[in-house]
Amino acid sequence: MSLFKKIAIAAVASMLALPALAQDFIAGIPRNEALIVQGPTAQNADWFNIWAPGGGSNVNGLQQLTTDTLWFINPEGGPDAWQNALASEPPSYNEDFTEMTVKLREGIFWSDGVEFTADDLVYTVQTQIDHPGMGWSAPFSINVASMEQPDRNTVIFKLKEPNSRFHALFTVRWNAAWIMPKHVFEKVEDPLAFNNNPPISLSAYVLHNYDKAGNWAIWKLRDDWQRTSIGMDWGQPEVKYVVYAASGNPEARVIAQRNHNLDVINDIAPEGMFSIMKDNPSAAAWLPGFPYAHPDPTLPSVIFNLKKAPFDNKDVRWALALLIDIRAVALGSYRGAANLSALAVPPTGSAPDDYFVPMQDWLTNFELNTGTRSIKPYDPSLAGQLANMVRGQWPDIPTDEAQLQRMFGFGWWKQDVQAATELLQKAGFTKNGNQWLKPDGTPFEVRVQVEGDAIPTLARAGTAIAQQWSQAGIKATVDVAGPTNGQRLGTGDFETAINWTVETWGGHPDLSFFLDSYRSDFIRPLGEPQPPRNTQRWEDPRLDALIDRNRSIAFDSPEIVDIGLDFLKLAVEEMPMIPLMAYNKFAPFDTTYWTNYPSAANPYAASGPNWSNLRYMIVSLKANPNAPK
Repeated sequence: MSLFKKIAIAAVASMLALPALAQDFIAGIPRNEALIVQGPTAQNADWFNIWAPGGGSNVNGLQQLTTDTLWFINPEGGPDAWQNALASEPPSYNEDFTEMTVKLREGIFWSDGVEFTADDLVYTVQTQIDHPGMGWSAPFSINVASMEQPDRNTVIFKLKEPNSRFHALFTVRWNAAWIMPKHVFEKVEDPLAFNNNPPISLSAYVLHNYDKAGNWAIWKLRDDWQRTSIGMDWGQPEVKYVVYAASGNPEARVIAQRNHNLDVINDIAPEGMFSIMKDNPSAAAWLPGFPYAHPDPTLPSVIFNLKKAPFDNKDVRWALALLIDIRAVALGSYRGAANLSALAVPPTGSAPDDYFVPMQDWLTNFELNTGTRSIKPYDPSLAGQLANMVRGQWPDIPTDEAQLQRMFGFGWWKQDVQAATELLQKAGFTKNGNQWLKPDGTPFEVRVQVEGDAIPTLARAGTAIAQQWSQAGIKATVDVAGPTNGQRLGTGDFETAINWTVETWGGHPDLSFFLDSYRSDFIRPLGEPQPPRNTQRWEDPRLDALIDRNRSIAFDSPEIVDIGLDFLKLAVEEMPMIPLMAYNKFAPFDTTYWTNYPSAANPYAASGPNWSNLRYMIVSLKANPNAPK
């Protein structure tokens, strides 16, 4: 049976449980005016307060199409990567980085006709400081001493201590601190309990309609789109409606796109991608050939809950790393289309030249004490071995070593069961038959949390790793969290998980996008929401010192790379998470109705529909003149 037939059979069964198909939920909307993208299933779909927890979904178009903030950075890099949005110019700091001045654009309006001013910016920061449960309350509280507003378009932030990266809180790579409509929220008693329904838009689209069950949301181009930052810079979008629709399991997404009912897929399994690109003439992708995928500047890893024993012991973490055969994980998750990373930074964008090439000698000579002996665990040949494993299926894979490194990675840790045994024994573990026992004599059992079908490659990686740990005598079970995954990671309701905790700017070597979130000030007790990114709750005075060094120098200082290298060495030594590979996202487009999608040859935006710089893709799409009427 062919791969496509297998996908079709699975999809037919899955569609019986799906929400209404595309032609049903966009009834009354001309298909050639609507872009349909894969969205999530929203929990508590009536919730549109993006600044407070309460359900809903930030990535059903709310964050991508209605919000705005001061600046954006294109994660693909390039000379035009920096974009002024609500700000009229880049941030300005004083000499010691204790003040940041923001100049705002004039002529931008909320969708209800109220003009945006510095009042909204000041209100956003002060309100979140005053309400600790709000999304950006912790970083604002820690950084902001006071604010001055000399005029309606200027805000001066006075910081509690030097921080040359304060602007990062308002700079979008995937998201950022979105600006609140003061005239709306100041009228509600509790901004944490306010559902903000319908949301007032500061960007080019407004809410048109949504499914109370959370299966879809439709957004419509504003009549006054030109009074937004995106409209000022990019002109009128040709896309009138953007539809975010829950699209079923990965197989169902393939079928929906083949039927031209799904223009943009966020992620599918690799075999679905290979099938689409082989058999669908209207398909497009980031790369024209293997592996087709878009390499997000995001690093899937085994994340440990460092506030739960025994994962607070680095010998245990290293032992679990050395029990992994990364080649089997790459084949099982990505069908070999994986870019391996032994470093706590994705091997994409500028990182190969900034970090991976300079670190190879250090990694090769790195020694680990198992309690019995010293070993050198790094194997620079593993990525090349992976390439050879899939070469028979993809004969066009290059043989040049430099090209292979960019495609498959620079190396990874050797699977070394004996060394892992010695490390566990060093940590006080014992073995009873084939079962490892913790120091207290109870069985060593591990839950490996994955999101599920929403990110099939990572779910498969978690399954493969759990199987390898179980074979080594550690009972590992896969815990599918589904739509509760983010909430559980944030509150620490997990033991280990396959997800990302490292995200970079992309084309810029500065690591502050995630590193600034790692300072120990931000760590919350288990059960309380952890501010974004440090979901493992890693706490180390050496880490704080590196963050403080980075905060004390300019964003484009040449010292940035040196600090990054020091961080990567510390992360290898401590293994607070086990880096696995770049997040290669299989996100095909259908060109039946829309063309000019971003690609490696034209990387004007990231390709995923949950990225906030999707707004730059929306305004760049062109209607296909040959589309069905």
